[in-house]
Amino acid sequence: ARMAGGLADDLATTVLLATDKPVLAAPAMNVRMWTHAATQANVETLRKRGIQFIGPNDGAMACNEYGPGRMSEPEEIVTAIEALLTTEKPPLERPPLERPLAGKRALVTSGPTREAIDPVRYISNHSSGKQGHAIAAALAQLGADVTLVSGPVGVADPAGVTVVKIESAEQMLAACLAAGKVDVAVCAAAVADWKMAKPASAKIKKKAGSAPPALELAPNPDILATLSKPGPKRPALVVGFAAETENLVANAIEKRTRKGCDWIVANDVSPASGTFGGERNTVHLITAQGVQDWPTLSKERVAMQLAGAIALHLTRKRPAEAAE
Repeated sequence: ARMAGGLADDLATTVLLATDKPVLAAPAMNVRMWTHAATQANVETLRKRGIQFIGPNDGAMACNEYGPGRMSEPEEIVTAIEALLTTEKPPLERPPLERPLAGKRALVTSGPTREAIDPVRYISNHSSGKQGHAIAAALAQLGADVTLVSGPVGVADPAGVTVVKIESAEQMLAACLAAGKVDVAVCAAAVADWKMAKPASAKIKKKAGSAPPALELAPNPDILATLSKPGPKRPALVVGFAAETENLVANAIEKRTRKGCDWIVANDVSPASGTFGGERNTVHLITAQGVQDWPTLSKERVAMQLAGAIALHLTRKRPAEAAE
């Protein structure tokens, strides 16, 4: 309430009013205090001024009540601070911070693909595109020139991003290749592994007493492996996603080696995880240096943290450059 009112009658509120740096708030209070209309109005006021929030979480509190108001876990707060320092836009009334990916080109794939069985039916999956779209938005916020190749999704196109909409895996690959030379490619789309060998030209009719039709499948092109192939057009950094329902990290490590990409973001998409279509994600970043286990975060926070890691990777000086 004091932040929203612009009060500066102690050290903390004086610093908050005077600072020109990003501000992250980690609120913690009784559930009724947090849900009170006055508190929510103050939160909205602060958000409009560019203040960022982490939490509060749902959980048990010291007052023996349960609900929203529990402070976020320390590791979540640290992760949010790291993401804020590398990726967040500054408050609206303050001068823009450095855009570390200015001059860099990024390619992001997102959403599912649809492989036609006949003119009515198709093979697809539950991907919502929320994570891929958030990654495209985060990279654009850091100054990258972003091309987003998206399958059919229900989420809005990110601002400041070139969007190419496709249906099938073959169309997605063609759009990725048409994007030209990029510095980083993030393959977050859930691409169908299989397609119909020969899609029917007319609707397959159900006939009384007849057996179900046998669908002959053929493999789809491997977009991640194609973009990861060595050569002059290969991006400096290729990031893939591994959507798994079991043996998550082991399968993702094997996938990184098999596909030839630099990083793999592994996430659990089993029904119990709620990842597909949900707002939060728990991922593991797998690189040549090892495995980083990230806490459960909103998909926007995952995107900001990944974009920050990409920016650090692409902008850090190599030993030869540092010696010049």
